[in-house]
Amino acid sequence: MEMAEFVINGGRKLKGEIKIMGAKNSALKILPASLLFSTPVKIKNIPLIEDVFRMRDLLTDIGASVKEIGERSLEVRFGREIGSNLKKDIAERFRASIVLAGPVLARTGRVSFPFPGGCVIGKRPIDIFLDGWKKMGATVRESGSGFDIAAKRLSGKDFTFKNISVTGTETLMLSAVLAHGKTILRNAALEPEIPSLAEFLNKSGAKIKGAGTSTIEIIGTGGKLLKARRAFEVIPDRIETGDFLILGAIIGDNIKVTDCNPEHLTTLIAMLESLGVKIKMGKNWVSVSRPKILSSSDIKTKEYPGFVTDLQAPYTVLMTQAHGESIIFETVFDGRLNYIDDLNRMGAKITPLDTHRVLVHGPTSLRGREIESPDLRAGLAFVMAALIAKGESIVKNIYQIDRGYEKIEERLQKIGADIKRI
Repeated sequence: MEMAEFVINGGRKLKGEIKIMGAKNSALKILPASLLFSTPVKIKNIPLIEDVFRMRDLLTDIGASVKEIGERSLEVRFGREIGSNLKKDIAERFRASIVLAGPVLARTGRVSFPFPGGCVIGKRPIDIFLDGWKKMGATVRESGSGFDIAAKRLSGKDFTFKNISVTGTETLMLSAVLAHGKTILRNAALEPEIPSLAEFLNKSGAKIKGAGTSTIEIIGTGGKLLKARRAFEVIPDRIETGDFLILGAIIGDNIKVTDCNPEHLTTLIAMLESLGVKIKMGKNWVSVSRPKILSSSDIKTKEYPGFVTDLQAPYTVLMTQAHGESIIFETVFDGRLNYIDDLNRMGAKITPLDTHRVLVHGPTSLRGREIESPDLRAGLAFVMAALIAKGESIVKNIYQIDRGYEKIEERLQKIGADIKRI
């Protein structure tokens, strides 16, 4: 099969409105959570992206009925027959497949799944999940093909994450909802998607306290399923919002980012303002323009509410256009600076200092080239680099970009980008 690619002619100023879709990381958690319910779960504002389609495939494969009930709205319901095996060829394609393992284990008493994948940085350790399930009373068997986990019943426990993990926090929170007794999750992640999910579960009969803080308490229902009393609305995607704000700072002539929540991006907005970027904002919009002179500044990625790792690659592209030197320090993931060589081939001057830090010298003019997306976020950073480069660029392996961004080329065309999907 011929793989799609983007052909981009750079150097155009971008202007106009761009609308933010529902958050990938919210949609990918509510879909698995539907297993905890005896009633159908209605979900609104779902982004039409590859990772969501794959999660749908996994749910359908274990017995869910998933139907569309309007544009970007789904209804998920489970009957009596629920499978416990997550299909290998689907689950391997994206990391969030592991979130489904928690609710399947809680509902059926067993789950088997392959090593969850995704992209270059997808092979991240999953011991945090296994440790949590073991503590709650599950037995874990590992084989060459993946994991088999069984638990007659899950019991609430006091569990501390040795490293902060968003997916770990959400998966163990979902696992604990139907458990017997009280679970306490310490050193939990603070991302806005977590309280959004907990609030919906609470309105449906769950007892979760402290979501959005570092200590979450869950009193399990002892196996009693939840009942959805209203539809779940997926919150706006803060990473996508951040991407477009950074793009506006590089090449924007008043780009207005709408349907977003600026409160989820206070760190990025403060950082951009410190670089001289012109920003105005309202309750659910932010407008951004490139300054005459863009200053440089170091960043160090941190868990929310710090500078999020998912915006590190776009920020690095921004720094190639800034005056001065900046150090990019990636503290969250290994291998997340693998895209630097490609930017250098486009004309950037970026010096690796060690596996977690690079020094960017700016400003440099970038030239169009053929590049390949190594992962979701670097893929989008390449699209940004191509939009500011002189001449034509071809971005390959755009499945990685489609995993997290809905029809990105059509939305960029609307604000003046010369980008085509071939």
